[in-house]
Amino acid sequence: RLPAEHGLVRAISMRDGSFRFLIDKILSSERVKGAFTKYWYRYVNRTIGEDPIRFMNYGYAPAAEDDRIELSPHDEEDRANIQLYHAVAGAIDLRDLCVMEMSCGRGGGASYVSRYLEPRLMVGVDRTQGAVEFCKRNHGGNVASPPGGSLEFVCGDALSFPFEARSFDAVVSVEASHCYPDFPAFLAEVRRVLRPDGFFLYTDFRDADECDAWHEQIAASGLAMQQEEDITGHVVRGLELNEERIQALIRKLAPWPLRGAFRQFAGTRGSIMYKAFESRRIRYLRYVLRN
Repeated sequence: RLPAEHGLVRAISMRDGSFRFLIDKILSSERVKGAFTKYWYRYVNRTIGEDPIRFMNYGYAPAAEDDRIELSPHDEEDRANIQLYHAVAGAIDLRDLCVMEMSCGRGGGASYVSRYLEPRLMVGVDRTQGAVEFCKRNHGGNVASPPGGSLEFVCGDALSFPFEARSFDAVVSVEASHCYPDFPAFLAEVRRVLRPDGFFLYTDFRDADECDAWHEQIAASGLAMQQEEDITGHVVRGLELNEERIQALIRKLAPWPLRGAFRQFAGTRGSIMYKAFESRRIRYLRYVLRN
């Protein structure tokens, strides 16, 4: 059961400012934020169950039709979500490298990277055991993944990676770090497991008035900035591409009293998240950082 479930439901019916004020109060404590997001994602994973939902990001649409990536028919329905992974993980050549994704969720992104970008090893890590078990059942674990690389999934925490130092050539993080209770500790773990000159391929969002502090934390980590791009507009178009499908999934899977909360979580049209991205009150940024 989602902690403070009824409070969240009531908050969804409030006007935009009241809702944001309430959530800001709830999540002002890093400890509370960590616990809240942990149980919320566990609840979402249980609600989805075995439904073949492979992605939980907001999606991405390129500016030009010519920039659309080639996908197999099997992957076409997840196009918007996959394009976000391509924009992030496809920023460098991952062929024959050892790559890890932290907070892999339902595993669709790790599977895409393994199958299309051809690393020698792709490891997806998530702290939700149910999500890891889903990934192993649906994407494989310790199995060959075309064109010959290995795809694995393990349980682990973003503030204490279950790997030795200098284990990976690249770390991927997509739309997850805003949930972590200690972002600098996460960056320190990224640096620890990266090999010298390894890459951190990263994207996430923050309130516009928090972006300066976000950049300062990244700079203080010791990771060297190679690329920075504001992709907020691309994400808004990705949300719009996914709108019909996401609304149908919410009607199918979410309990009626919590459908409003799920629409807020998914960023559907008219939701607080959608309007915040559209107005650029929240910024979505993509980075390539080097160890």
